[in-house]
Amino acid sequence: MLSNSSKYALKAVLYLAVHSSMEKKILAKDISEPINVPRAYIAKILQELSRHNMVSSMRGPGGGFYLNEENKKTLLFDIINLIDGDNRLTSCVLSLHKCDNENPCPMHHLVDDTKASFVKKLKETSVEDLTSDIRSGKSFLPI
Repeated sequence: MLSNSSKYALKAVLYLAVHSSMEKKILAKDISEPINVPRAYIAKILQELSRHNMVSSMRGPGGGFYLNEENKKTLLFDIINLIDGDNRLTSCVLSLHKCDNENPCPMHHLVDDTKASFVKKLKETSVEDLTSDIRSGKSFLPI
């Protein structure tokens, strides 16, 4: 359901949420190894997220990427939507163009409720929510 690009974006944002601050900015090259994403690829993703105010950045000496309080309120859905486009999460699992409730593909009814529930949770969950879970030990992120 999620592209590799979206997974990389989420891992990068969570890494920044846990390890960065306004005082401690992190370069893209220093994020790529811990999250196991090629440096140039994660740099492009972070630049795109920065252009849309989902992460903050500063150029020059002492610069890099970080999350401010506003960035931490970003919804997971918004990150995925920015990276993958608005139909990735709602498109047909068999990639049929005319699949919907009125013209369902053979898999439609197997995944429709699950997809709807997943999208709903993504629209309700912020980066801050996941960061809180990581810090409290409710979830694990090996970065």
